Amino acid sequence: MKTTCLALFWLFATAAGAAAAPPAGPPAGFTIEAEYNEKSPDGTTTVEQYKKAAPDESYNWQFWARRAETFSFLEPEQESYPADFRFTNDGRWLVRMQKTGSGELTSYLYKLGPNGFVSATEKPIGDLAWDFFYSRPESRKVMKPDFHMGAGLLKGTPENYRWLGVKWPENRYIVISLWGEVEPTEKHHQLVTVHGWRMRYDLQEGKFDVPQTFLKNNLDALKLRSPGSP
Repeated sequence: MKTTCLALFWLFATAAGAAAAPPAGPPAGFTIEAEYNEKSPDGTTTVEQYKKAAPDESYNWQFWARRAETFSFLEPEQESYPADFRFTNDGRWLVRMQKTGSGELTSYLYKLGPNGFVSATEKPIGDLAWDFFYSRPESRKVMKPDFHMGAGLLKGTPENYRWLGVKWPENRYIVISLWGEVEPTEKHHQLVTVHGWRMRYDLQEGKFDVPQTFLKNNLDALKLRSPGSP
């Protein structure tokens, strides 16, 4: 009986200690850059950005979502650049727009779970957006971009994209915009081949589509042009 009681005591003591333990956080050497903090619309979540000096005299960045009881790492870590974050109005979805190089940008999608925010897709949603674009027949009519490529969130999430003239269910969709160029060769100068091609992502179903209202814009987005032209 004493052995059983002792085992139960240690079991409860261990559980209580685990519950009282402070949340995990950035490793030693990372310091918060509070100017980049971003709060959810309801004020329950704050995204915090931390940086640490790297051997090459740049910085490594980490991103953490702080809530009342959780402090979750928004992976992956990023070299050199901070990020831009946008919440849906219900605070349950979070998009990270991440610069990865000069003129290069991708996006990540996170969802709120029991232990805080976690990745909502296996690959960056920016990569999935390009995969969706290349699955469509119109993508085969343009030169494949290989330079200054980006996949970013179209403005309008807080207003549910009403400026596009749509009436979608609240907190149901996000809109991703693509752009990309082709590096100059002996045969041609630097060219823009994708310029603001749009798609919609259904947060509930986990699927992309192209609504009818995007068709004219997307046709114009694939017209060949020079960098800097409208």
